[in-house]
Amino acid sequence: MHQLGYSQELSRVLGGFSNFALSLSMICILAGGLTSFHLGFCAAGGASIGIGWPLVTLLSLCVAATMGQVASAFPTAGGLYHWAAVLGGRGWGWVTAWFNLAGLVTVLAAINVGTVQFAVAAFAPDLTLYPAAQFIAVAVVTGTQALLNHLGIRVTRVLTDFSGYWILAVAVAMTVVLLTSAESLDFARLVTITNYTGQPVDPAPVWPRTECPWCALCLGFLLPAYTITGFDASAHAAEETVGAAAAVPRGIVRSVLVSGLFGWVMLSAVVLAMRDPAATAAAGEGAFAHALFGAVPLKLAWALCGGAVIAQYLCGLATVTSTSRMTFAFARDGGLPASRWLRSVSPRFKTPAVAVWVVSAAAVGFTVYTPVYSTITAVCVIFLYVSYVLPTAIGFVAYGRWWTTFGPWHLGRWFRPLAVVSVLGCIGFIVIGMQPPNERAAVVVGGMTVVLAVGWFLFARRTFPGPPPGILTLHRRADSPMSGEAALTALAGGRKE
Repeated sequence: MHQLGYSQELSRVLGGFSNFALSLSMICILAGGLTSFHLGFCAAGGASIGIGWPLVTLLSLCVAATMGQVASAFPTAGGLYHWAAVLGGRGWGWVTAWFNLAGLVTVLAAINVGTVQFAVAAFAPDLTLYPAAQFIAVAVVTGTQALLNHLGIRVTRVLTDFSGYWILAVAVAMTVVLLTSAESLDFARLVTITNYTGQPVDPAPVWPRTECPWCALCLGFLLPAYTITGFDASAHAAEETVGAAAAVPRGIVRSVLVSGLFGWVMLSAVVLAMRDPAATAAAGEGAFAHALFGAVPLKLAWALCGGAVIAQYLCGLATVTSTSRMTFAFARDGGLPASRWLRSVSPRFKTPAVAVWVVSAAAVGFTVYTPVYSTITAVCVIFLYVSYVLPTAIGFVAYGRWWTTFGPWHLGRWFRPLAVVSVLGCIGFIVIGMQPPNERAAVVVGGMTVVLAVGWFLFARRTFPGPPPGILTLHRRADSPMSGEAALTALAGGRKE
């Protein structure tokens, strides 16, 4: 870290499994997969899960693989921000940082809003959750997650390690219970496009009515696209991970692969166990609860929902960890207002404590602007995938030209083809995320783009220093005295891979 121009301020205590568990916890198929179930099923029915989920998983694996190669070369807490800055210049780094940070803040908002709404739907279905009550509940949940993060990475590590096992255990239990409770296993449901757009009629449809079944299937992509995000968490925890140059890319790719497989099987079981798919679609935001409680005995359904709520809470906890590290890294390079304050590290707990509380407050505040869950998810998907695709696109151009020093985890000749697939897929997700009823997402993203453009050309271009010269020299010159093996050893925090 010193050779890169930084001090080792965070505690490097995470092993390979802990790094993987952090991304697995942030993806959390029991969070997005269940709280956003209606976004998929109320679009194209079972085909959104049977066909749409594996397609998006494959695309996410392409994104994760290309991200892993870049992360192996640049395993720092800045993650995508550093990658874009090193490969494309500080301007691209600055833009990527803001989109990634905004995506992480909004995904934290989406996770905790979804947790509150899921818990109410499961345990108090007759309770009307007014916006003010939802705001208070989200604030309490987020505040406790921030407190746990404040207490140190060792506390977070124990909880996220537990979360990794817990997510898979509950997912397997839910799958087994649903399949054994199914009246019959009609696998045709998983490959039949049933156009449920326009449902429910009252109070409002999840998706406005479209007569194009393939368009409905594309709308359903938002379910897996939202769920399988946040795998950049492994990269943001790189400075706290031992052997980061190898462990981080493995954590990124494995978290997507495991989440995609377990999520597909679990949600397919939900579709197969439904007593009445049409009635489930008519339940709208309560689609998952309608399917579960209609197929499983009440107490057993409550137990499964309780397990899911615990996983969702830990998902938010991991998101606070990831978001605060991104904030810390960007502030460390002077990219944020009050950077000196935001980059401070608690001398007792070795955590970026101010960043932890600021990002948590920002996430809660965003729910005031739009308490609508589907819009929050659409905004966070767009922000995150923009930040994912920018370093990948820049890496495609830089590969083999000025980017000639790679980490121990690399794709070789497959990097460029997978980068093209990743860019095109991310553009598709962005278009889907702006479709009605989420037009407000286009306003948010468009407004942010304009603000960033004005901010860069009027202010940041002259005031933002970017990453320290050590990183730029290390990676943008093939003849650097620290290229090759020495560079990788330095980036891994002194551990030779």
